[in-house]
Amino acid sequence: MKNVPLADVDHVDRAVLPIGTDYPPGHVLDWHEHRRAQFLYGATGVMVVDTGEGTWTVPPERAVLIPAGTRHRVRMLGVSTRSLYIEPAAVPWWPGTCTVVDVPPLLRELLLTAVEFEADYSLSGRAGSVADLLLHEIAARAPLPFHVRIPAAADLAALCRAYLAAPDVGISNAVWAARTNMSERAFTRRFRAQTGDSPAVWRGRARLLAAVPLLRTGSVSEVAGRLGYASPAAFTAAFTRTLGIPPSRFARGHQGRPGRGG
Repeated sequence: MKNVPLADVDHVDRAVLPIGTDYPPGHVLDWHEHRRAQFLYGATGVMVVDTGEGTWTVPPERAVLIPAGTRHRVRMLGVSTRSLYIEPAAVPWWPGTCTVVDVPPLLRELLLTAVEFEADYSLSGRAGSVADLLLHEIAARAPLPFHVRIPAAADLAALCRAYLAAPDVGISNAVWAARTNMSERAFTRRFRAQTGDSPAVWRGRARLLAAVPLLRTGSVSEVAGRLGYASPAAFTAAFTRTLGIPPSRFARGHQGRPGRGG
């Protein structure tokens, strides 16, 4: 199915509903939730998924697993998606929080095939077998580290979301502490308790995640300079150490091959 609202087919008695959707550049799917679990794959572009607990950046040729009933927002940066909406009872192993995963060639081809099915595809034929295999392949995926936690406290969450929107290397623990009327020591202790990271480590990770969409249109050198790194080499080292893959893999002209359009 292509460009079909989930609400139009959610009632169909199928554990897996595949839907492909094309979005205009910069489109935002505002806060919403689904009754079903969602496997959201970006065949092209970059997605940024926000929940009350964190932010997940989904590079090209990756996907995010979204639990059923999770309130979320998705920012689409040149994205054509291939989604699976899945009955929760069919995937008791689904993660309890959003999870970014790789999409290897077999899983990608299964997704591209599945979105050609009608909503009431035959369970006993080829389509049913593809749907079953999709779940096996998704269950085998390992989490990727493309996320940061958002604190539960409103004042800390506001600092974090503002930083994600405009990362600034000049921001320090002292600046953030002053904005919350706390001592630097007390602020750091409180922040670590809510995120598991020190503010400095959190900001460093947030800057690297912000680099992923920037690399769609800029070179490694340009993005390194924009985010305040001393050199492209320093940026590359930090990116690779934290995210497990060099930034050149996401840079302009080095994207993975897109999925079939439509």
